[in-house]
Amino acid sequence: MKAVFRGAVIALLVTGCASQGAAPAESSGTVAANWRKVATASDRQRLRGWRDSFTTALRQAKTAHAADVASHGNLLEPDAAIADPDGIPPGTYRCRVIKLGARSAGMSEYTAYPPFDCNIADEGGVSSFTKTSGSQRPVGLVFDGDGSRQIFLGTLMLGDESQALDYGRDADRDMAGAIERIGPRRWRMILPRPRFESLMDVIELVPVG
Repeated sequence: MKAVFRGAVIALLVTGCASQGAAPAESSGTVAANWRKVATASDRQRLRGWRDSFTTALRQAKTAHAADVASHGNLLEPDAAIADPDGIPPGTYRCRVIKLGARSAGMSEYTAYPPFDCNIADEGGVSSFTKTSGSQRPVGLVFDGDGSRQIFLGTLMLGDESQALDYGRDADRDMAGAIERIGPRRWRMILPRPRFESLMDVIELVPVG
């Protein structure tokens, strides 16, 4: 899985840079890039509008699930990010997903899923994120951001797929978000306007051990 995923993240970087007319920096197995040159136009727009997406999703979720939302504390507070110049460190994390807001009528405005394992790995110049189990598995790259957040660009693996689609190939699979530190040994990934179900996905990341 490690080798397959390594190939997937390199492909993600190369394809993304090519789609923006920029060349990736790569030497001796190291990759580095500016996320703005990798992200698609629609993903840059999603990232710009993250706060509006977050507040709209929260407002919807609180209409029938105010106590559930409050139980998560600052995990679901839009402005909870604190300075994190070093970024999220490599390792295995215990993660959980909370979906806020509904993309269409009849869908749930709040859903909290059981915890799962995920990994942050040093890819040289960037990091990678992967959800290691389940029928929907985000995978992708974590780029340097602005000192209080890092930027995640990736794709969604489904079912028994063993390799991720190239980023930018299928807009419905593309994912864009930010990783923010919200406390000691505690981070979150926010994913504004995902293609399915919700208006905002929030993934909590807590180091294992």
